[in-house]
Amino acid sequence: QVQLVESGGGLVQPGGSLRLSCAASGSIFSIFFMGWHRQVPGKKRELVANIRRAGSTDYADSVKGRFTISRDDVRNTVYLQMNNLKPEDTAVYYCNMDVADADFRINAYWGQGTQVTVSA
Repeated sequence: QVQLVESGGGLVQPGGSLRLSCAASGSIFSIFFMGWHRQVPGKKRELVANIRRAGSTDYADSVKGRFTISRDDVRNTVYLQMNNLKPEDTAVYYCNMDVADADFRINAYWGQGTQVTVSA
């Protein structure tokens, strides 16, 4: 079993920055795919960014140029640096990872979510 623990959310003024972290622990052989999604009440969860093991990334158009995703495979951690935050970035942010265990079984895991609020 694998657990994902997120941290770094909070309240920030428009134009400010936050850095989210998500650390995985448990039965981990390798992590192929790491990503961040977000969700606001009444709306579907949407992709924010993802990063593959080789380092290639994808971003939602709404965050390109403002958010940066990165990973540390020694610490089994994914980060989301968020700059120039806007009120419309307010949401619960969830990390997700595709993790292979020692038997090479691959499962998808999600964090518990962390609230990001952008408000003056």
